[in-house]
Amino acid sequence: MKKNRKKSIFLFILSVAIVFFAAFVSINGLKLFGYEIVPISQGINKGLDLQGGVSVVEEIQGKVDQKTMDKAIELISMRVNKMGVSETVVSKEGRNRIRIEIPGKFDAKEIIDSVIKTGELKFVGPDKTTVLTGKDVKKATAYLNENNAPIIGLELNQEGSKKFAEATKKFLGQKIAITMDGEELTNPKVNSVINGGKAIIEGSKSMEEATKQANIINSGALPVTLKTVTAKTVGSTLGASALPKSVKAGAIGIGLVLIFMLLYYRVPGIVADIALIIYIILVLLAFVAIGATLTLSGIAGFLLTVGMAVDANVLIFERIKEELKTGKSVISSVDSGFHRALSSILDSNITTIIAGVILYMLGSGSVKGFALTLVIGIVISIFTALTITRFLLKLTIDMGMLSKLSHFGVKGGSEHV
Repeated sequence: MKKNRKKSIFLFILSVAIVFFAAFVSINGLKLFGYEIVPISQGINKGLDLQGGVSVVEEIQGKVDQKTMDKAIELISMRVNKMGVSETVVSKEGRNRIRIEIPGKFDAKEIIDSVIKTGELKFVGPDKTTVLTGKDVKKATAYLNENNAPIIGLELNQEGSKKFAEATKKFLGQKIAITMDGEELTNPKVNSVINGGKAIIEGSKSMEEATKQANIINSGALPVTLKTVTAKTVGSTLGASALPKSVKAGAIGIGLVLIFMLLYYRVPGIVADIALIIYIILVLLAFVAIGATLTLSGIAGFLLTVGMAVDANVLIFERIKEELKTGKSVISSVDSGFHRALSSILDSNITTIIAGVILYMLGSGSVKGFALTLVIGIVISIFTALTITRFLLKLTIDMGMLSKLSHFGVKGGSEHV
């Protein structure tokens, strides 16, 4: 019994130390042996409403299918990235609209002028002459060859086939670059004279890269006309002030929750607070891992899930108290409390997850951000409530910190392990 108690004390202290160390590193970062862990605040992408930028919605004129829409999105993404902008969001909105969000840029006209061009695809020889244009390309397809290497299959129209035959004969052994709006996509070497209008382009690092390049080549061959529907600019001052205010509000809210759990549930409240800190760290790390862009609505969704994570612990603790009142031991009450609370926790959270998934699928912009943080937060809150909280409660029981009914706020303070 003493051996188990010592082991539980060691595990509890170790767990708490790891949690507070992880929290410290998450907030401040860490440099160790030449490696650097950046603070979570630097690792999470920030949306327009948190750092300012430009938001543009473009509408494709005429009827479009999904393939054309995908090609247009690839082309616009390339143009925006060509401007040296990172953390951009180019996504489909509705049936034929494309939303472009560019943090850190504040000239809406420059963005629109760059985006609405129909696209200029060129095959350029080593002497800088244009060999082919997008009009000469019939189709480009990405696939894996017999060696499992990603390549692009190129099919030209009749006029393009003649031009390309002459060009490959002229530049045999040299390179013909493929460019979009002056930016080089790939620069393959001509290994043979191509007379049939069909060629393969090698050199792609991955199937994803080959597919992207094929889509851009097809986009040059099938240009679309874009019309600007809305364009708005979020000032850098407004964006810069929004983040610290949001963080401050969130910290106050979370702090009040931690204090309430500690005062109302006492020792179990300490366990709930530790589990909540773990939950917050896991959620923020999940945002970093998936490259999520955090917005004001995303912060709102995150804080909502903090409340739901606490709610799961409240359900568990109240069920445990009910079990204790029936005369069961502390250990039996904890097991029964978790078992009885499980169905309530799953029922409420699964319905919210379903609602969040629907919002993410049908929504756009800030709605998607809210839905994403909501779903991620709920999934992790279920995990922390049912595993972390249970693990820590068992340790506190073995340590003797939870040996009396009064420790759970139940009247009748005798030993009742």
